[in-house]
Amino acid sequence: MNPYVALAILSVYFLMLIIVSVYTSRGADTNTFFTANRQSPWYLIAFGMIGTSLSGVTFVSIPGSVANIQFSYFQVVIGYLLGYLVIGTVLMPLYYRLNLISIYTYLETRFGFWSYKSGSAVFLVSRTIGSAVRLYVAAGVLQYALFSPLGIPFELSVAITILLIWVYTFKGGVKTIIVTDTLQTLFLITAVVLTILLVAKELHLSSISDIVKTVKESGYSKIFYWEANDPKNFFKQFFAGAFIAIVMTGLDQDLMQKNLTCKNIGEAQKNMFWFTVTLVIVNLLFLSLGALLYLYAQAKGITPPARTDDFYPMLALNNLGTVVGITFLLGITAATYASSDSALTALTTAFCVDFMNIGNKPEKQRAAIKFRVHVGFSILFYLVIIVFNKLNSKEVITAVFDLAGYTYGPLLGLFSFGVFTKTAVKDRWVPVVCILAPILTYILSQNSVNWFNGYQIGFERLIINGLITFIGLWLLKSRNGATELGTGI
Repeated sequence: MNPYVALAILSVYFLMLIIVSVYTSRGADTNTFFTANRQSPWYLIAFGMIGTSLSGVTFVSIPGSVANIQFSYFQVVIGYLLGYLVIGTVLMPLYYRLNLISIYTYLETRFGFWSYKSGSAVFLVSRTIGSAVRLYVAAGVLQYALFSPLGIPFELSVAITILLIWVYTFKGGVKTIIVTDTLQTLFLITAVVLTILLVAKELHLSSISDIVKTVKESGYSKIFYWEANDPKNFFKQFFAGAFIAIVMTGLDQDLMQKNLTCKNIGEAQKNMFWFTVTLVIVNLLFLSLGALLYLYAQAKGITPPARTDDFYPMLALNNLGTVVGITFLLGITAATYASSDSALTALTTAFCVDFMNIGNKPEKQRAAIKFRVHVGFSILFYLVIIVFNKLNSKEVITAVFDLAGYTYGPLLGLFSFGVFTKTAVKDRWVPVVCILAPILTYILSQNSVNWFNGYQIGFERLIINGLITFIGLWLLKSRNGATELGTGI
């Protein structure tokens, strides 16, 4: 694709986001930035959360991974259904009852100061790494399609990318994000549907039924795997999907911050239901796109690249014509920015509320603190992306879930123990448990084949990590008893 065409497209795209930002930021204060004044329509949140949940990782990695794992990833997606049910019926009523801004404030009410700080710190580390990795995906594609042909080095292109996010989020915060995410999700879904239709046309498939039949018979569409030691085993992937949904949505300030801007719990639960249904459908579309792309490559004699993450970008930008190229650029950019911009806002919110204690400060001081923290996390994003670019050697989606399994596990254990027991703990020792649990999980993961008769730990490391944290908290039981909020139900 001509880099100047790509530059023009992206310039118009970001101009649109900035215009939205100007409109939604009118009269904004820190309450607008953190909570959107709790006046957001549920249907905008539900639709916009699709883009936030999927990100550029899904957009690039899932179609490419079909060659190696077929449709087995859909077993994880099925597990999401159980996870989102728990979020909608257990966690969200708790958050609304306590009228939270940062969801980790619950941990202080339930356990104490150190548990609260540990939970928020785990989120800050997890989301910073995960979101930077997701942003790395888009930065790599933009580097390939736009910046490299213009002679701009990767380090500078990443800085430009992050600066653009900062520009349209620094004032309106979550209120702006809800609107921009809705637009970006529309671009994302349009991109995948249009690409499917154009690839199907190249394969001479004239109807939806032809597409479905071709994908089903392609050899790529196998969903269910039952072998116990297979990392793709259904039960491992299903329960991993459920717990991934719980921790990466229900225990994640980013996505919950949007849910907490609804007017009441009823609208928030309605939002979660429609979000779940749409997310399952969109993931199935991405898997189908992957199968069609590999069929297209076979038909045209195109050799897939060594890295499956490069497969979809390679075809879209070099082989499938200008329309698909433009569609792909808009889709990958929308997917990644929908995830990264809201993450930047959520990280700023969590740090300001949980560590800077801005709650009782005057508005002018709150705004100054928020501004500095927002800039600080933008710089941190940049540094993590540069480091990841030097170190990463595996499929990005696997890398993200690997990181999530180790970093989100303590959150799973903390909230599970808080919600489902009434037991108090020795609060000052909780940070030790949150550090040891991921370390023990890593040791088990590295040695599981030798120790457990060939069993290979995969996505379920998140469950193991949470269980170790839960057991650690149980060993820290206190005689003082728990607060009335013990069960949270």
